[in-house]
Amino acid sequence: MSLTPEQARNVAHVLAESLPYIKRFQGKTVVIKYGGNAMVDEKLKKSFARDIVLMKLVGIDPVVVHGGGPQIGKLLERLGKSSEFVQGMRVTDSETMDVVEMVLGGLVNKDIVNLISQHGGRAVGLTGKDGGLIRASKLQLTNDAPELEAPEIIDIGHVGEVESVDASVVDMLVNGGFIPVIAPIGIGSDGRSYNINADLVAGKMAEVLQAEKLILLTNTAGLLDQEGNLLTGLSAARVAELEADGTIHGGMLPKIHCALDAVNAGVKSSHIIDGRVQHAVLLELFTDEGVGTLIRAN
Repeated sequence: MSLTPEQARNVAHVLAESLPYIKRFQGKTVVIKYGGNAMVDEKLKKSFARDIVLMKLVGIDPVVVHGGGPQIGKLLERLGKSSEFVQGMRVTDSETMDVVEMVLGGLVNKDIVNLISQHGGRAVGLTGKDGGLIRASKLQLTNDAPELEAPEIIDIGHVGEVESVDASVVDMLVNGGFIPVIAPIGIGSDGRSYNINADLVAGKMAEVLQAEKLILLTNTAGLLDQEGNLLTGLSAARVAELEADGTIHGGMLPKIHCALDAVNAGVKSSHIIDGRVQHAVLLELFTDEGVGTLIRAN
């Protein structure tokens, strides 16, 4: 079916608008945290895979870090094991960690690799344990409720934080024309596996790779003000103001901090974008308006 004149003009406009961005980002690394609705809705999964493949074809180097919390929860439920959360973190005993590795490092990771491959890309799946990619340490949570005489340390098991990243294996894959797809599992000095928040892994990966951009896919339009309007072009000072007045709160807080830490460490810009929009990654990269909240160092 042929395009109408108006549709043809719109397509031509989008293609023309994308050209300077393609030239600007050629040879640059973009780290994308993939999660939320974009990982479960079939149309969104396909549009994400096409976006990643197109990026590689035009000379941009995407590195994908993925989550998988809902998938872990579903498998635990099928196994008759309940999910427990403390301060938003999944309590992860040894049995749960086995499930986490099975889901993140196996089922979810290979599904993403397969999807990218189906759309013409050359993806390689790995976890932070492969090649010593991510060194992790045990995450320490504390309960400092007013009624306690002293802060209480809470043990949530095999939940970690990033201690260091050796990105040489990622560099090797990128330089070989591959698209790395990374599951957020690290290895501790004690030889134990640790489940790490995917946003944090993506942020640290972007820092170490000195990426041009960090893109975090979410299930919201981005950061909204008190009236529901999208906020973008935020500096560190503006983020501090929004946090102080309560605009940034709840689950958005760690994402904003992750994005801000990345730009403060040398990443050119961070973006929190709406993964519910088809081709959200391309719209953010190649159009003037973008589809989310941009955070810059100053």
